[in-house]
Amino acid sequence: MTEEGPRSPHPSQAGDEPLSGAVPAPGGPGGGAGRAPSGGWRTATVVGVRRPVPRAVELQLDVADRVRHLAGQHYVVRLTADDGYTAQRSYSVASAPGDPLVELFVERLDDGEVSTFLADVVEPGDRLEVRGPIGGWFVWDGERPALLVGGGTGVVPLVAMLRAARDLGRTDLLRTAVSTRTLAELPYADELLEAGALVVTTREPHGVRPAGRLTAADLVPLCEPGRTAYVCGSDGFAEAASRLLVDLGIPAADVRVERFGASG
Repeated sequence: MTEEGPRSPHPSQAGDEPLSGAVPAPGGPGGGAGRAPSGGWRTATVVGVRRPVPRAVELQLDVADRVRHLAGQHYVVRLTADDGYTAQRSYSVASAPGDPLVELFVERLDDGEVSTFLADVVEPGDRLEVRGPIGGWFVWDGERPALLVGGGTGVVPLVAMLRAARDLGRTDLLRTAVSTRTLAELPYADELLEAGALVVTTREPHGVRPAGRLTAADLVPLCEPGRTAYVCGSDGFAEAASRLLVDLGIPAADVRVERFGASG
């Protein structure tokens, strides 16, 4: 999800989403089961901190009075300075809905107010203000076939979908393709490979495939009628991947896109 530069709150984080109850989730193939859960502000205790790839951190949070999320939803993390100034950013949930902890993956950006604190300062036992789960569009209900396409850290909500499918015993419903500069930089690389994901690297060869961007030829074996496509990544990646899918015959209405990147 989005991380931005100093003092530049994202419009979608300005309180325009419900704080409690539920928000409508779209029907049709791949949609949520009628209504997507939505949680208000909670206190979360940090119980785990891992740094599996460079310039990033995984946080496991024990959220008080947690509302169970759907795979694909996100949380807002809010920090408050001593002078009362606040900064908040959104991060996709990587954990499956059935996991008792909420796992967030945070990419560290040098000018990020929130990501630098979460990556460099936060330790187990610390408490954070969080709001979530949020989002009713980019969610997978665990029942319908889907094609997951992610770029870089955009794989995070897709990992939540893969984990949900594994817990449900329905890994057969998902096909996955991801793109990364190098395998060492790919979040959850081992888990994605174990799940059978096609992994494309743009800065180094991977297996028998030379370095290069995701292509239509890569996606053809994964595209089947009736699959909703979930695309997550940077603006450029999301635009290119969505165009490939539509050109391959997936209706635009069946391509759900979530973009991330700095907008401040």
